[in-house]
Amino acid sequence: MQVIYTKDLLNSVLEPYRSKNLSIGLVPTMGALHEGHKSLVKKAVAANKITVVSIFVNPTQFNNPDDLEKYPRNLEQDVKKLEELNANIVIFTPAVKEIYTDEVVSQSFEFDGLEHKMEGKHRKGHFDGVGTIVKQLFEIVKPHFAYFGEKDYQQLLIIKKMVAKLQMPLTVVGCPILRESHGLAMSSRNELLAPEVRTRAAIIYRSLLKAKELFANHSPQEVLDWVTKQFEDSEIFKLEYVEIAHAETLDVITQKVANEKYRIFTAVYAGEVRLIDNLALN
Repeated sequence: MQVIYTKDLLNSVLEPYRSKNLSIGLVPTMGALHEGHKSLVKKAVAANKITVVSIFVNPTQFNNPDDLEKYPRNLEQDVKKLEELNANIVIFTPAVKEIYTDEVVSQSFEFDGLEHKMEGKHRKGHFDGVGTIVKQLFEIVKPHFAYFGEKDYQQLLIIKKMVAKLQMPLTVVGCPILRESHGLAMSSRNELLAPEVRTRAAIIYRSLLKAKELFANHSPQEVLDWVTKQFEDSEIFKLEYVEIAHAETLDVITQKVANEKYRIFTAVYAGEVRLIDNLALN
C-alpha cells in the first residue's frame, strides 16, 4: 500500500491504469476511519482495479473553527485499518497547501437549492466547502466510481447534482449507513464522545425508528412533534433540527402524497459534539 502526499506522484501511479482504461475507484474521507468507511472501501475494491482513499480534513467545510481543531486525526491508525483489507489501495493524504495553494477559500456553487436546506441552513458555506474539495478530488483522481455513505444523505444528493451539472465522467455510488451495535450511526465524531454518552446516543436512532412507525398513520407534523418531545428533557442531548423531506428534492413536507418517497433527517448535539442521522420512512 502506498501513502501519497502529492498530486504529481498520485498522477504517476494512476496513469498506467488510465492508459489501459482500467477502472479507478475513489473513497473521499476526512480520516479517523471506522467500519463505515471500510465498508465503502470494500465496495470500491470489489468493483475497481485500483482504489484511492483520500484522507484530508478539509478546512473550508467547517463553519466552526473549534470543530475543525477538535476533529479526530490519526493517519497511522487509518493506514493500519486499510492495510488490513489487503487490497490494491492507494492513500492520498495531501497537505492543505497541496489542495488550496496560497488561499484557503471555497468555490461558490449552486446546487439548485439543495445547499440551502437542513445542513446548509445550519452550517453556512458548508456545501461550498464540500463541493470545492470533492470537485478537486474528482479532477485529480479522475475516478470511474466514487463512493459516499448515506449518513450524509444531503451531501450525497449534492455531489450527484454537481456531477450532473458539470457533466463529470464518473458515477457516484451511495452506500447504506453502518451503525454501532446500539444503533448510533458510525461517524468519526463518535470518537469524541465519552463512552456512556456514546451508548446513550442510541436515542437518536430509536427516535427515528419510532418516527418511521408513526409515519404510516400520523401526519408529518405529529411525527416531528413526537421526536422533538423525546429530547425536551434531556440534559445531554440537544435537538438542533428534525425534518421530514422528499427523498429526492429535500423539500420539507406538510402532508404525504401517494407513491412519493420520504426521509426523516435530524441533527443532535451531545455536549459540543454534533451528530447527524437520517432514515427512509417508506
